[in-house]
Amino acid sequence: MTLDQLVMRSAARSPGAIAVRGPDETYTYGQLDAVANRVARALQGLGVQRGDRVGLWTEKSARAVAAMQGISRLGAAYVPLDPLNPATRTRLILEDCRIDVVVTSASRAAELRNGGLERLRFLLVDDTGPAPGWTSLSGLSPEPLAGHGLDDHALAYILYTSGSTGMPKGVCISQRNALAFIEWSHALLGTTPEDRFSNHAPFFFDLSVLDLYAAFLGGASVTLIPEALAFAPKKLVELVLRERFTVWYSVPSALTLMMLEGGLLSHRDLPFRAVLFAGEPFPIQHLRPLREHLGAVRFFNLYGPTETNVCTAYEVGGIAPERTTPVPIGSASCGNRVWLEPEADADVGELMVEGPTVMLGYWGQAPQGARPYATGDLCRQLPEGGFEYLGRRDNMLKVRGRRIEPGEIEAALLSHPGVRDVGVVTSESGLEARLVAFVVAHDGPRPTLLQLKQHCAERLPRYMLIDELRVVPALPRTQNGKLDRRALRDLAPRRAPV
Repeated sequence: MTLDQLVMRSAARSPGAIAVRGPDETYTYGQLDAVANRVARALQGLGVQRGDRVGLWTEKSARAVAAMQGISRLGAAYVPLDPLNPATRTRLILEDCRIDVVVTSASRAAELRNGGLERLRFLLVDDTGPAPGWTSLSGLSPEPLAGHGLDDHALAYILYTSGSTGMPKGVCISQRNALAFIEWSHALLGTTPEDRFSNHAPFFFDLSVLDLYAAFLGGASVTLIPEALAFAPKKLVELVLRERFTVWYSVPSALTLMMLEGGLLSHRDLPFRAVLFAGEPFPIQHLRPLREHLGAVRFFNLYGPTETNVCTAYEVGGIAPERTTPVPIGSASCGNRVWLEPEADADVGELMVEGPTVMLGYWGQAPQGARPYATGDLCRQLPEGGFEYLGRRDNMLKVRGRRIEPGEIEAALLSHPGVRDVGVVTSESGLEARLVAFVVAHDGPRPTLLQLKQHCAERLPRYMLIDELRVVPALPRTQNGKLDRRALRDLAPRRAPV
């Protein structure tokens, strides 16, 4: 079984059922299957072969979903890129991953061509450029290609994440990795064709994998939530009521905003039967009222870095009034084995994972093989079983579920001529999380926050741009000369308690 076969099977059973609702158009399973076959033929005509990587640099749309399916049907892997990425960063990833064909818009294709990547070939999701456009697909056969099946160990997609060396790194996920998670999710939720999934996460974020493929496995429908609405709480609540989502999956920050600013808890007829969250701890003071308001709804806290898909899960029941810490991350899921490598404190250890959802490896690096994956997360084993998340053993940051390596932001800031030294930390957490840069400036005019944001906007995605700037004479150092990030965090501005 492969990811594209999930749509093929549902199309054979129920061709007229809605598969995906996008801001551009809606596809039934029969239509999605046919368009995916046409995309595969178009990409084949551009030279895409088994084992190639194909870039996907476009907004969320039903067409983008069809492109993912078409890429998979050629035995190739898709590489979804943040549509808000500056062209500089996109070019960096395309070069790193040795991508020759990109599914994108005409305007983005022009940006890439103007940046010196004349070798690239394009399939356009619109029809305003010289490359083959979407309407050209209508002249191609909707029948499946012969002889292009792939095995479940083949590379399915590559998700690029923030890298500690200052460069993004590509997490390689196989068909089997993804399907182990999807099949487990399908069994957990008992997905049926009557379900309506929300797709809140962007396609380059691993949370989106469940939304799309668990829906396709169950013959359900999925509605794509545009990036512009992802943290627009009132519009999200309106969408929930209009679309009648039965399964919701997002970072806790989105659900918290929907409660605090979107009026979610003022509605008694919410359609959910399952609410899943991941990516960051859910503050207990916000989770408790949501859990109580949706008494009959099943709640799940899913945990796992991009490198492992989801590797533990916890079903949230009643929350005791005296509880002040986030709910546990639970026990092993998806057929994985998880355990702790003890730290100095015997009760605390780094969570290790091995099993079917662990990645093939990072693009361009040695394969992961059968080695266990060290998550970098510190956890505690609970007496009743399962694990409690305590924090990181390295410097990685989280902002609204997005994983950020401060080294990547620091590298971008250091490329500004006015910056001599820099350290980046977060202040606050959850909805209040902010990226703060402590900068040692060169002699001369000090760079301003606006100047640094404009400089970094040409190199980094929007969610990695700093929120605050502190110019300091020197950065705190440890005894061995390394940046003392703990001291920096203590210096970061914090809001006064209400």
